Amino acid sequence: RLGHRSLAPADTPCQRIGLSSILSEVSTRSRSKLPSGKNVLIMGETGAGKTTLIAKLQGVEEYMKGRGLEYLYFNVHDDDIDDHAMCNAWILDGDLYHKGLQKFAVCGENMADTMALLVVDMSRPWTVLDSLQKWASVLREHIDKLRVNPETLRDMEQRLVRQFQEYTEPGGDHSASPKRRNPVAGEAEEECVVLPLGENTLTHNLGVPVMVVCTKCDTFLSLEKEHDYREEHFDFIQSHIRHFCLQYGAALLYTSMKENKNLDLLYKYLVHRLYGFPFDMLAQVVDKDSVFIPSGWDNEKKVAILYENFQSLKREDKFEEVIVQPPVRKFVHEKELGAEDDQVFLLKLQVRENVPFIFVQLV
Repeated sequence: RLGHRSLAPADTPCQRIGLSSILSEVSTRSRSKLPSGKNVLIMGETGAGKTTLIAKLQGVEEYMKGRGLEYLYFNVHDDDIDDHAMCNAWILDGDLYHKGLQKFAVCGENMADTMALLVVDMSRPWTVLDSLQKWASVLREHIDKLRVNPETLRDMEQRLVRQFQEYTEPGGDHSASPKRRNPVAGEAEEECVVLPLGENTLTHNLGVPVMVVCTKCDTFLSLEKEHDYREEHFDFIQSHIRHFCLQYGAALLYTSMKENKNLDLLYKYLVHRLYGFPFDMLAQVVDKDSVFIPSGWDNEKKVAILYENFQSLKREDKFEEVIVQPPVRKFVHEKELGAEDDQVFLLKLQVRENVPFIFVQLV
């Protein structure tokens, strides 16, 4: 039954056409409903801004930061079908003691519906590379323990490879609100020529999409003033982060929660990768504090453009030798001591040494 009308054979051709279109619309809407159970796993050092990042996506200004494994969510809305879903956000504590809690967020059953965010603090750029490698290893270790069916894992890895190879520059209206594509039944897929992956691209394929989110990019001015950072230093840091992203097939985004920079872009990219919304934002590599590189856009040649700006640095310089942690300033609190009276001091000395002294009183 549709409403109060029985689905009996229609009386006229027009009625049959109308009924057919209604059934087709109902069927399409049923297939188009937003899926549930999508997950984002957020990892990074303590103080990198992981909880604040998700709270911003929620639109929450006041929030409580938890310990161990935090659970939050943000709403996803499809204007096209007027449907919404909740995307789960699991935030792992920055203390490695809690890394085992990942099992409550990502398991073999929901791994295919999961995306990982590796969050790094750009106010302390000397920690960035070690942090990325550390948390990527923690994620890899967890995935290995899941014992996912090898064929299933291989399919997930191949899906990431295809996504990377088939990336094309978006076009159209960049200000449009995201709406999911509804594939038309029987529509032939366009054949496209895909290029082979670069030598250092997706060499660390985790099977789940990864995104590197660099927070606190509003502190670049402080780094310039206090630590004498120049443009080539920021380019040097970016080149190393982008090499890491290529290895994992990861997207890259520079943000500032203080300035609400690129947070809307983050939301759009997440719903694009998890829910299939079309994505129409171009890569951004001009402004050093608002970089955005979608997965599939970058390659070694594009990264090499950054080396052209180097003056005192070289591409082969070691990261830890160029981006050095500044010395910690220690504040010594000196205790003010008053001098004893001469006669009192000599008397104490006489008692301690048991030696006779001649006291001379000066007038």
